[in-house]
Amino acid sequence: MKRCLLLLSCLDISVWSMAQETSVPAEQEPSDIQRVVAVKDVCAWPNLTLMKDGSIVAVLHNKPSHGQMEGDVECWASKDGTGWEKRSVITQHEPDTIRMNHAAGLAKNGDLIVLCSGWTNVKQPERPKQDPFRDAVLSNWVMRSSDGGRTWTKSVAFPGTDAGWSHHIPFGDIWVGEDGALHTSCYRGKLASPEKSFKIASYESWYFRSEDDCRTWKAVSIIGPKHNETDIFPLGGKRWMAAARIDAMELFISEDNGVTWSSPQRVTARNEINGHLMRLKDGRLVLSYGVRVQGQRGVRAKFSSDEGKTWSAPIRVMRSDEGDCGYPASVQRADGKIVTAYYSRKAPEHDGYHMGVAIWAPPAEKK
Repeated sequence: MKRCLLLLSCLDISVWSMAQETSVPAEQEPSDIQRVVAVKDVCAWPNLTLMKDGSIVAVLHNKPSHGQMEGDVECWASKDGTGWEKRSVITQHEPDTIRMNHAAGLAKNGDLIVLCSGWTNVKQPERPKQDPFRDAVLSNWVMRSSDGGRTWTKSVAFPGTDAGWSHHIPFGDIWVGEDGALHTSCYRGKLASPEKSFKIASYESWYFRSEDDCRTWKAVSIIGPKHNETDIFPLGGKRWMAAARIDAMELFISEDNGVTWSSPQRVTARNEINGHLMRLKDGRLVLSYGVRVQGQRGVRAKFSSDEGKTWSAPIRVMRSDEGDCGYPASVQRADGKIVTAYYSRKAPEHDGYHMGVAIWAPPAEKK
């Protein structure tokens, strides 16, 4: 065991050294970009939803901790991405728990919907007490708002899991498909030794579907057999794309509304993780993703003009002073500018956990 730990330590040092010694090429930045500190003292992991009136809603975790203190998810709103106001605390966590992991979007009837799980700090009967707020994953709550995120109703009607696995953890966007169903992704972890600890041995990400506008959900298929946080995106008809995290970002394609998925296409380098997919008004796809590489930390974005077959060189959206950063989510305003939300523990704009927002003009499409 000690030898394994030593090997891991040596590997980490080797990777860090190579990152230090490797020269970083000059990066293109948007010619028109504005960055704002939107919400202070939150770890955030933001999800953005473009509302039908053109306003933007952010669902975010409300504590300045990487998931190790009691807390909830909140709803914040902005008319253009520059100024933000708090609309509500979406969840009301139970004592000694945290509500933090979430997926969000619009239901078929226009309601704002959020799936939210989290962690408990309560010792579980089958194993010893774990690290703070790492005793077990909580099952999902299904949250729904018919007034733009100001008030919420809660349902606990979400599928359970199998023995030896964590509950499903939501991530990314919720979409209405052309088939009228709702589509999203969750992931779960297989426990290495459930009677001893909550240590995760492996992950898998799943495609979920709702036939009744978010009232009940069904696990349909595995997207990534070794992947965790996964964002899905509708390409049109029965075609879907999924951006799944492993040690980098990998893309999967479904041609049959999520019943089956292709082999993975790797689209970022190691430690360029937690991606989000969107489509510009000109038809291009945008993949924004966090970067936790020494000397390059922050958020980047790539563009595809051929439905994800090939991608452009990355552009820089923001820089972070620490590796505890990323988790971008993006929408496009009516004027064509992209609004990208992210989090960082420390950035040039603010020293401390915060949700930052970049408002930027995408580069012109190359003909």
